[in-house]
Amino acid sequence: MPSFDVVSKVDWPELGNALNQAQKEISQRFDFKGTDAEIERNETGVVVNATSDDRVRAAISVFQEKLIRRKVSLKHLTIGKPQKGPKGSSRIQIEIKEGIETDKAREIVKLIKDSKLKVQAAIQEQAVRVSGKKRDDLQAVIQLLRGAENLGLDLQFNNFRD
Repeated sequence: MPSFDVVSKVDWPELGNALNQAQKEISQRFDFKGTDAEIERNETGVVVNATSDDRVRAAISVFQEKLIRRKVSLKHLTIGKPQKGPKGSSRIQIEIKEGIETDKAREIVKLIKDSKLKVQAAIQEQAVRVSGKKRDDLQAVIQLLRGAENLGLDLQFNNFRD
């Protein structure tokens, strides 16, 4: 029985490259001189520090620009609220989400079941496995999920088996 997995994964090497490019650009740009702006990675995501809120937001936009150029979806990012630091500095935590949360997985399964295609969808940890008798039905599900903009996830379809 043909099947495939719906996943949401981050391309970590490309994200690291975008981070390095953003760090380099921030260190060289004139409008960031004297603002102590820096972008660094930590265990939950990325932290952006600078002397003011607007410089932090400008550094985030540089980082997002680099991600777009490297074809990493911005849907993986959750930008937090600005936090005050010492001497009036500001910092923002950017969380990087990978995988499909249970609520979103249920939403995907419901969307597939509402489409009345003859396929079964099952939640497996941070992925959704879709299986059916016909390959055409599975391709119709892929098109359905690509067209669903309200999910707010960057979906990939892998592990296609006949």
